[in-house]
Amino acid sequence: MENHEKLLAVKGITKEFHIGGVFTGATLTAVHEAHFDMEADKPEIFTLAGESGSGKSTLARLILHDLEPTQGSIVYEGHDVTTIKRRKELMQFMQKVQPIFQNPFEAFNPLKKVDRYLYATAMNFGVVKSRKNADEVVDNALKSVGLSLQEVRGRYPHELSGGQLQRIAVARALISQPRLLIADEPVSMVDASLRMSIVNLFKDLKDTHGVSVIYITHDLATAYYISDRIAIMLRGNIVEMGHVEQVLSEPLHPYTKLLKESVPEPTTKERWREKIQFSTFEVKEFARVGCKFTGRCPCVMDICHKEDPKDYVVDGRMVKCYLYAEK
Repeated sequence: MENHEKLLAVKGITKEFHIGGVFTGATLTAVHEAHFDMEADKPEIFTLAGESGSGKSTLARLILHDLEPTQGSIVYEGHDVTTIKRRKELMQFMQKVQPIFQNPFEAFNPLKKVDRYLYATAMNFGVVKSRKNADEVVDNALKSVGLSLQEVRGRYPHELSGGQLQRIAVARALISQPRLLIADEPVSMVDASLRMSIVNLFKDLKDTHGVSVIYITHDLATAYYISDRIAIMLRGNIVEMGHVEQVLSEPLHPYTKLLKESVPEPTTKERWREKIQFSTFEVKEFARVGCKFTGRCPCVMDICHKEDPKDYVVDGRMVKCYLYAEK
């Protein structure tokens, strides 16, 4: 693929699901007209943050070509991946965009030695022609995450810790030399003592290897620590997006302010330790006419109940709220 100004451009992506019966069901808009892009020549960690059911994982699956969008386009290095049909094109895309899943124990078959996954990845993407030539490639990938082939060779998943397995999952993704990793809640199933080591690993991959990361989380503590930019999602909508310092230190959207109030003030010296409490997921919230936050917003106005607010640009960031319509 050729070099392009944008590594990734998400343009008006919408995903609708039909739930319930054929005649009595309803349409749930899991992602609604999402827009954002990432520069090709500037590796970054871009975070999608929000409560469970906000649409962030659905958006990740759309980017990975795991789901077909209802409308919109996802352009990677100048190619619209939503139009991919041939296996060869899909493999080329998968080589450059790799996922990191939430549960490392589910990523590996307990009856299979973990090094087999690493060798298979190297072979499947044509990185090497035979297993005999794969040792160096596999070892280099493992070393980039603080492990080695000697430590991993011949071992089954149950013989490794959750932190080690998550690092191996990252190493596996790196074998194809991707430009973009999509990490969906990658530390939520890892022991608390190991979370920062995984988070620091993503920062190192960006700084040392030039790999961009889409980091998906409900944890604002790690989001603040790891991110360059952040997008806050609510009921399928990106309601605020910008530099992480701006968005989390001086939020504009009432929903972002609510999230901020759930944790101590972010500082460079202290870590947040409190859990963020979110509301229970309700399908009716997605079907709400107008702004999806009207049920909890302290600044709600009449127009909020009638029409979905537009995306307004304030102080260099996007905010989806009528409070900023005049600005």
